[in-house]
Amino acid sequence: MKPALLRVGRSLGVLLVVLTLTYAIFYLAPIDPALAMCGKPCSPEDLEAARGFMGFDKPWFVQLGSFLSAIVLGCTYGSGDVVLACAAPCLGYSFQLHQGVTTLIGQRFPVSFSVALGAVALQSLLGIASGAIAARRQGGLLDRIVTGVSVIAASAPAFVVGLLAVVVFALKLGWLPSGGYVPFLENPAQWAWHLVLPWATLAFLNGAIYARLVRSSMIEQLGLDYARTARAAGLTERTIDRYALRNLALPLVTLVALDIGALLGGTVITERIFGLAGLGALLLDATSTADLPVIVGTTFIGSLLIVLANLAADLSRPLLDRRLAAGGGRRARTADEPAPDTP
Repeated sequence: MKPALLRVGRSLGVLLVVLTLTYAIFYLAPIDPALAMCGKPCSPEDLEAARGFMGFDKPWFVQLGSFLSAIVLGCTYGSGDVVLACAAPCLGYSFQLHQGVTTLIGQRFPVSFSVALGAVALQSLLGIASGAIAARRQGGLLDRIVTGVSVIAASAPAFVVGLLAVVVFALKLGWLPSGGYVPFLENPAQWAWHLVLPWATLAFLNGAIYARLVRSSMIEQLGLDYARTARAAGLTERTIDRYALRNLALPLVTLVALDIGALLGGTVITERIFGLAGLGALLLDATSTADLPVIVGTTFIGSLLIVLANLAADLSRPLLDRRLAAGGGRRARTADEPAPDTP
């Protein structure tokens, strides 16, 4: 219980540091969102009144404290006859879009969730399978193909891959839609059909990391003593591969968790290419219009998702490795020690 509480405390500390840096960077920058609200012409008195109404007349660290308290208690903007209420959990208010940041994020989150769900599933499946095949056929034609494609995918810019996918499969061949989003509850088949290209693009780019990790780790596993002993005992190569993959569960779960957190926070380039109104597009639009409450709110949610995913991966480690559960995670396996799931 104590190690878990320590991990939760560290995660909260990381989240607070990220949020503090976000506030310090954006609210100390020479940008004044009150100018857009004040309009033209804008007298110094009107500008100061706009800053006071929006809450930008206080030091940035005071605004940070107000932001944190508003998540739990909510907050109000203005005073007297003109009061704007933001109910908890309040992540700020966009005076440019005339909506609460929490509402904006709630509207965009299903899109980012749909993209992340399919992309992580596809890239994990393809990456792990291709890496395992390459490791088993080390030095062969399939190994060279997987290695070459992985190098290309790892070095290719996301916007190039996305645009090529649109041009080839949507515009030239007409096999798939070039973009757009259909809610899952409205039409599940169209939901998946419109997300095939974004899923494939992200799976191609990120699946290369899985393939290279699995290939190198499996080659190492298959050369350990327990694998040689299993062969001498007459176990099939497929059974040995299964044990080797089990021993890669810890790094793979950590990698999958981080990818889920990052993709849930929005994929700026992919969403823009395929016309998806997710969190990444919301953040990009807010950056171009200097909508600081939206920038801070989406950054906070993206950081929170990554921290939660990393925390879930850490807490699942004892479930994946019995030695960590028994020894509290303090003992590491030596190179010649049998793996936890040796036959």
